Amino acid sequence: MKESLKIFYSDIRNSFKDLLPIIAVVTFFQAGIIQAVPQNLTSIVIGLCIVAVGLALFIRGLELGIFPIGESLAVDFAKKGSLFWLLLFAFTIGFSTTVAEPALIAIANKAAIISSGLIDAFWLRMTVALSVGCAIALGVLRILLGHPIHYYIMGGYIFAVAITFFAPKEIIGLAYDSGGITTSTVTVPLVAALGIGLASSIKGRNPAIDGFGLIAFASLTPMIFVQIYGIVVYNFSETFSIEAGTVTNQIKANIDAYVFSFFEILMGLLEVIKNVVPILAVIFFFQYFIIKRAVPHLRKIITGIMLVILGLYAFIIGLEMGLFPIGSAIAFQLTSMQNIELVYLFAFLISFSTTMAEPALMAIALKVEEISQGNIKQKPLRLVVAMGASIGVTLGTYRIVQGDPIHYYIIAGYIVVIIFTYFAPRYIIPIAYDSGGVTTSTVTVPLVTALGLGLAENVEGRNPLIDGFGLIAFAVLFPVLTVMGYGIFAHYQQSKTKGVAS
Repeated sequence: MKESLKIFYSDIRNSFKDLLPIIAVVTFFQAGIIQAVPQNLTSIVIGLCIVAVGLALFIRGLELGIFPIGESLAVDFAKKGSLFWLLLFAFTIGFSTTVAEPALIAIANKAAIISSGLIDAFWLRMTVALSVGCAIALGVLRILLGHPIHYYIMGGYIFAVAITFFAPKEIIGLAYDSGGITTSTVTVPLVAALGIGLASSIKGRNPAIDGFGLIAFASLTPMIFVQIYGIVVYNFSETFSIEAGTVTNQIKANIDAYVFSFFEILMGLLEVIKNVVPILAVIFFFQYFIIKRAVPHLRKIITGIMLVILGLYAFIIGLEMGLFPIGSAIAFQLTSMQNIELVYLFAFLISFSTTMAEPALMAIALKVEEISQGNIKQKPLRLVVAMGASIGVTLGTYRIVQGDPIHYYIIAGYIVVIIFTYFAPRYIIPIAYDSGGVTTSTVTVPLVTALGLGLAENVEGRNPLIDGFGLIAFAVLFPVLTVMGYGIFAHYQQSKTKGVAS
């Protein structure tokens, strides 16, 4: 018991360290720029403390439950040798975890409101979930075949860009954003464990090179599927006008909506459980009815899963009490002030700090450090990813202000990704591709979305549906570049050191 409390204390301390950049950014803008004491300050402080506790519980639960059961399932499927059941499991995991993803539900609802119902929230979610199911199945097949990931990813990028020239402009930003909101806080560690476990159990596969990459597929395919959905919708449905002030009113409503009663807290817990239950149902169905083998260390696994649920719930409640209200309010106030330089500074700093606190990124970084046997440290990797996300969001903010079409930026970015892929060491490529998908999850998506839509509403001549979406796409793309750049630099330094030594 004493040892467990010591570990938990260490986790809490690390969680507070991860939250310090967010607190610093929010304090600077609230006190130094807006110069006003935020409403419900006590609630905000309590909320941030709850976030730290939730993050600590979540990370401990991952290591006890999610990582072990994911890797165990992969090993059992490899032993069973049934391609059909393995691919069906991969598809089902991808579909079931995405369809209930809170970030996707929020974005789909916003898209439906802004498009005056032309984009249907339900069918948009089904389209994205279907694409992720196909993506995870394709990624698993790639591991089995042993094909290099970059051929698949580069082919997918080319296809996504090609469709862009045929897709309606109203859907392009939303399609690119969809790729960044599919990888949820629970899905990422489970899918990563599945890929690594599968690569570890197949002769001739390298967990570091072949095990990563499933998340990259899940970030890519929604861009293609949603653009195709947009082509169908905008060619075969009636068009509607966008009502002025819709986005502003929605953001204001969201800012004012974070008031909790006991009933709402209970419903929030049930909502988290509802989102996790489909994942558990799929896991235990395949474990007991297809593999027909008991889960090893079941009590430890169940404890870990309970910690993940409680941690994720506390994390979300804390965010809604502490970060979302003040973060959304600052984003809205800055975009209303018409001071573009301050908006750029806020975009850079808030995206950096929120990415550093993303649980999904922490999960992947921990796994990368473990698989690389400490050669790639989790802290520097998270810093590099966060730097990429902040550069991307800032550039995306600049695009909204200028009113440039998003696909020119995305095409240029993908061209640079392809060039970097050619020079990057093989071990870093799958990790880099996955890094893009884990930057935009529970923390980042609501704040970045509020910033983009608020900016599109307040800059004259901008259309919220065309210009407001797209920031998440930039946050997904640029970490791929910075992580590969980090890999290229590290490889060059190693080669230089060896050259001097010899």
